[in-house]
Amino acid sequence: MSGTEGSSERWADGIPDPSDSGAPSSGDLEALEAMHVPTQRIITIGLALWAAALVVTLVVPALHSGSRDWWPWACVAGLGLGSVGLLYVRRGRGNASDAH
Repeated sequence: MSGTEGSSERWADGIPDPSDSGAPSSGDLEALEAMHVPTQRIITIGLALWAAALVVTLVVPALHSGSRDWWPWACVAGLGLGSVGLLYVRRGRGNASDAH
């Protein structure tokens, strides 16, 4: 199947033929703007959740004994990596428009 047989024909991979008159030209396309994401707030919420998980795993003995003895360390790792991420974003290297 080739795209030159008609405007409703499609290539074998399902992509419409760009030479069709129905295809939008570059002048018809709008420039997309980046969506604002409150990165610092999201990281802070994540840090709070890791801190809550750490408290729960330390308070409930069944969650940090036996084969689950690594669970508190996973929370500590989440807190550490989240803190590094928060510092990275606050310095302006992560999300430049949100890092002030």
